[in-house]
Amino acid sequence: MISINDLHVSFRTENKWIEAVKDVSFNLARGEILGIVGESGSGKSVTALTIMRLLDTRAAKISGSINFRGTDLLSLAEKQMRAYRGNMMSMVFQEPMTSLNPVLTCGDQVTEAMRQHFRIGKTAAKQKVIELFKEVQLIRPKNVYDCYPHQLSGGQKQRVMIAMALSCDPEVLIADEPTTALDVTVQKTILQVLLNLRNKRNMSIIFISHDLGVIGEIADQVAVMYKGKIVEKASVAELFSNPQHPYTKGLLACRPSPERKLKKLPVIADFLKVNMHGKIESTNETISHLINSLKFNYNELADRKEKIYSQKPILKVKNLKTWHPIKTGLFSAATKFVKAVNDVSFEVFPGETLGLVGESGCGKTTLGRSILKLVELTAGKIIFKGTDITKFSENEMRIYRKNIQIIFQDPSSSLNPRLTVGQSIIEPMLVHGIYATYKQCKERVISLLERVNLKPEHFNRYPHEFSGGQKQRVSIARALALQPEFIICDESVSALDVSVQAQILNLLRELQQELGLTYIFISHDLAVIKHISDRIIVMNKGKIIEVGDSEDIYNNPKQEYTQKLINAIPKGAILLS
Repeated sequence: MISINDLHVSFRTENKWIEAVKDVSFNLARGEILGIVGESGSGKSVTALTIMRLLDTRAAKISGSINFRGTDLLSLAEKQMRAYRGNMMSMVFQEPMTSLNPVLTCGDQVTEAMRQHFRIGKTAAKQKVIELFKEVQLIRPKNVYDCYPHQLSGGQKQRVMIAMALSCDPEVLIADEPTTALDVTVQKTILQVLLNLRNKRNMSIIFISHDLGVIGEIADQVAVMYKGKIVEKASVAELFSNPQHPYTKGLLACRPSPERKLKKLPVIADFLKVNMHGKIESTNETISHLINSLKFNYNELADRKEKIYSQKPILKVKNLKTWHPIKTGLFSAATKFVKAVNDVSFEVFPGETLGLVGESGCGKTTLGRSILKLVELTAGKIIFKGTDITKFSENEMRIYRKNIQIIFQDPSSSLNPRLTVGQSIIEPMLVHGIYATYKQCKERVISLLERVNLKPEHFNRYPHEFSGGQKQRVSIARALALQPEFIICDESVSALDVSVQAQILNLLRELQQELGLTYIFISHDLAVIKHISDRIIVMNKGKIIEVGDSEDIYNNPKQEYTQKLINAIPKGAILLS
C-alpha cells in the first residue's frame, strides 16, 4: 500500500536547518498494522504528517519518496493531493478537542468531510454518519450527531475523530497517539475498535505511540524511532522476545509491569549512552539482569509495611461528601446533585503511598481537591495530624496547605506562563514567609531545581521553554518549596512518555525516602498505581468499592470493576515481565 524510501525532513529555525526525520524507510502491506514507537521528539508524528502532506513546505524541506500504490505523493500538486488525503488516506490526531471544531456539532463535522469528496445529499450523508457512529461503538449515535465536542467525554470524542477519518472509506488510516491520556479502559475499547475496523475493511493502519505496551496490543510489525531514525524493525513477537537495539531495550523495560514489584524502574540511560560525539553506545545491560537487581525482596517489603503501619494515621477522612448542585435555571434552587464524592472514609499513614485508582468521573480528583478544600465540601470530616480542618477559616487553611501540597496532572496549565520557573517556585515561599530574604529563597529554589534533576540556569526560563517531563519536575520542585509532609499527586504522569514517566516515578520515590513524605497518588492506570503504592483504593461512581494491599488488589480482586481495570492494562506491559 505504502512504500517509503530514504525520507528526510528538516525544519528551518532562525539560523539553521534542523533534521527531524533522517533516512526513514518502511513498507506497509494491505491489512497490516504497523506500530511506530519512540519518545516525544523522535520524529513519529513528523513522519505521519509528511505522509499526509500536511507540513508547511515554506518551513520544511522534504526529500525521498512516499509511494502510495505506485504514485509518489511528494511529486503531486496540492490540488491532486486532496484527492488522496481524506479519501484514500486519512488521519486520527492525538488530541481530539483541538482537532474538532467547537462551534459545529459532531455530525455536521463528519458530514462536511464526506461531502467534500462525494456528491451526496445531506439526508443520505447524515444516515451514513449515524451508521459510522454505530461502527465505532458510540452509544446513542443519533444523540451524538447533534452534540457539540465539549458535551462528549475524551473517549467519545476520539471515536468521533475515527468516524470522521473513516467517512470516505480510506484504504490507509494513520492513528497518531489516539489513546494517550485516555483511561486504560477507554484505551482498550479504542484499540479494539481499530482492530475490528481493520478486520472488517481489510484496512492498513499506521499506529503511532510512545508506549510499547500499547503497541504490543495492536500492531503486527513495529518500527522503533530514536532521534529521527528507525533504529529497529521487527514483528511484535520478535521485538518483545529478542530486542536488539539498546534504545528498544530501554523502552521495553521502563514501563511499570503489574507482575513485579521494583524498588525503582529501569530508564533508557541504563541501556543506552550517547558519547561526546553524539554516537549511541550500548551499556550491554540485559533487561532480565537489570530487573532482577531492582526487585524488592520479601523482607524489605515486610520491614517497610511494619514501619508504616505501626504509626498513627497522619490523615483521616470520615464520611466525606462533595456534591455538585445541578441548577435548571439562573435563579432556581438545585434539586439534583452530582455526587462526585459520596460518603468516603479512609486513613493514610506517615511515609505511605496510598494509590487512588478509577476511571475518569469516578471522583478521585474531586477527592484529592476536597482534602485540600479546593472545592466546597458537602459533609464529613478531614482530620490531619489530629486536627479537624473542615471548619477552618481561609487564613487557617493557608497555613494547613503549607503541610499538604498538590502536583496537578497538566503542568502547562498549573504554571503561570508569564512567570519564570524560579518566580513560580519562589512565590509560595514569599506568601508563607519561609525565608527572611529573596536571596535565601533563590538559593533554596536552585537547590530544589538541582534535586529534581534540572539545572541552576533553568531558574530564569519560562515554562514554554521546557518539555512536558521538565515542566512536571518544576511542578514537583514547587510542591516541595514549602517543605510539606504530605503531597497529593493527581494524574501527574499520565500524559508523559513512558521513559519520562519512569524518571518521575523514581524521583517521587527517592524524595519520599529522603524527606519522609506521604503521598496520595491518583491515576487511572493500575500498573502505575501498583508499582508505586503500598495500599490501593479503588473508586467508582463517587464511592470506595475496594481497599487493600497493592499485591492483594492485583492478585485477588474482589470486585468485578477492579478486575475490569486489571484486564485493561495493555498486554505488552505484562509480556515484559
